[in-house]
Amino acid sequence: MKFRNSYFWLAAIVNIGIDIISKREIVNTLQVERTSIPLIPNILHFTYIRNHGAAFSMLEGQPWLGWLSLLVSIFLVSLGIFKTFHTIWEQLGYGLILAGAVGNGIDRLFFGGSVVDFIDLRIINFAIFNWADISINIGIACLLIHNFIDRTPKSNPH
Repeated sequence: MKFRNSYFWLAAIVNIGIDIISKREIVNTLQVERTSIPLIPNILHFTYIRNHGAAFSMLEGQPWLGWLSLLVSIFLVSLGIFKTFHTIWEQLGYGLILAGAVGNGIDRLFFGGSVVDFIDLRIINFAIFNWADISINIGIACLLIHNFIDRTPKSNPH
């Protein structure tokens, strides 16, 4: 018996693990919010903050964001169990989005509704984010690729 949607589950589990471990290491290493370690000065820093909103700190202080993460996670796990994804792009896309929803959902559960962010790309003056956010964005890119590839079955000329 073949395991259904193996890339979906692999992408989800690996990236949830990376997200949890990276956030734990940032919290344990930096300990104080707004503390920063330059990896490449003025380009890439690890800066520990607590984000009480959604992407780019939008919707700050909204208690339903944790419930949204939970609902998205339940929906995607259900898809992974009951639906067969037909391309690797589809499996990776949904698996990575699941990883991001679970990773940030775990933070909201254990950190009073906030999410640990730490990746600080100063070279482009961008919002500080985390591995879960990266997973979600790469997952969306995978689903876009999936939607642009030809998925129609080819007829066999014989």
